[in-house]
Amino acid sequence: MKKIILSQFVVLLAGTLFAWFNFLNEYIYWAKNSFCTVGCTGGTNPFFSPCFGGAVFFTIALILHSIIMKKSK
Repeated sequence: MKKIILSQFVVLLAGTLFAWFNFLNEYIYWAKNSFCTVGCTGGTNPFFSPCFGGAVFFTIALILHSIIMKKSK
């Protein structure tokens, strides 16, 4: 069971870091050039991109996982 919990934590952490990295790349490019490269269509705000939504949901899942693990001990 510990291996499953550890692998879940690793997957959530990797997904969180990857999603925030992609979002920050989009945001930095958007801040410099006023349009996005990949994540947003039509040069819209990067906060409406799938990268931001994924980063938020992965972060929430990671926080919930940590809270559950802390409460179960």
